[in-house]
Amino acid sequence: MFDYQRFFLDNGLEVIVHEDSSSKIAVFNLLYKVGSRFEQPGKTGLAHFFEHLMFGSSAHVPEFDRELERVGGSCNAFTSPDITNYYMTLPSSNLETAFWLESDRMAHLSLTEKSIETQRKVVLEEFKQRYLSPPYGDVWHHLRRLTYEVHPYRWPTIGANLQDIEGYSREMIWEFYQNHYHPGNAILVVAGGVSQKEVYRLAEKWFGPIPAKKKNHFSISQEPLQTSRRSLEIQAKVPTDALYKVFKMPAKGIEGYLESDLISDLLGGGKSSPLEQQLVKNGKVFASIGAYITGSVDPGLLVFSGKMEQGLSAKEAEEALDGVLKDFLQEEILDNSLQKIKNQSEAMKTYESIQLLNRAMNLAYYAHLGDPQLYWQEFEQKASCTSDQLASWSKRLLQEDQASVLYYQST
Repeated sequence: MFDYQRFFLDNGLEVIVHEDSSSKIAVFNLLYKVGSRFEQPGKTGLAHFFEHLMFGSSAHVPEFDRELERVGGSCNAFTSPDITNYYMTLPSSNLETAFWLESDRMAHLSLTEKSIETQRKVVLEEFKQRYLSPPYGDVWHHLRRLTYEVHPYRWPTIGANLQDIEGYSREMIWEFYQNHYHPGNAILVVAGGVSQKEVYRLAEKWFGPIPAKKKNHFSISQEPLQTSRRSLEIQAKVPTDALYKVFKMPAKGIEGYLESDLISDLLGGGKSSPLEQQLVKNGKVFASIGAYITGSVDPGLLVFSGKMEQGLSAKEAEEALDGVLKDFLQEEILDNSLQKIKNQSEAMKTYESIQLLNRAMNLAYYAHLGDPQLYWQEFEQKASCTSDQLASWSKRLLQEDQASVLYYQST
């Protein structure tokens, strides 16, 4: 556990300070509570598009990156279905530059026709290069549409299609900026060689004057309960068949979420896992296979995905996978197997906490969920999960009527 202080500005900005006197570096992490989950059909990909726009110019900053590089800093960002996160690292002595840069683009981003069209071209090219050109690149476009009927998780963060991105109008983009990019929809974490007093002074100076906005309450369509198995066959020019079989699982923070995470680790975590041993090392169908969860704020997915050996089909592979899952449901989960997975989780958490940036990001993310303390509470809850709990949740989750299966077949 690491210490932090937390305060709120009058305009609604949440600020968290994590002091680390051993560091000469400061991390400046600003999380906006907006991702593709807050988009509408026909306007998909806007959250990710805005991530690109934010690295353009603002009223008092001609070039964001250049100004940061002048003081020895670097920056990046990412968009997920649930959040958009911007982060910088720079010498602690130059911390005020980060406050200047980030506050200016929160309040005065230059949404000119030139900047919009420049970034539109960049994002369209990214869509083509990452999702249309590579083998298996469009898997999650198909899989999300198959798995979700009404929830915005049914499209990837880049957007549902090229047409949506081509159709963004300046008015649409401006509305998105006004609705989501304001102090009351953001969480700032400043970590490293900083002091709470100095961060408070700088936050008041640079972010305090930004007006508060009435927070919009967006209605997000809730996914109805899945009652029957779904499947989809895709033909494509890929080296081998691939199989994607997913099961609905509870949302983050809800009972069953941590159990789902542990189940995925038990089944597919590492070279000694049942999936690896039975389907890859000692099997004939799978060339590779893994298991993981999507880890989302609303109900997500427990995913099994693998690629086949040359000439073997995804449907054959599903039969082999189902055999392993059936055995897992019938056999007792051994305490030592579960403890091994928990030990790996603890080691990973310890490793993550070494890096200052990871600490800052985790404080921001769990504050977005409601409380930074959830970061440690979640780990303690995970460590207390029993074999009986996992066995019970396995039987609830790994039901065929909750499955969606994508057969990605080579032509």
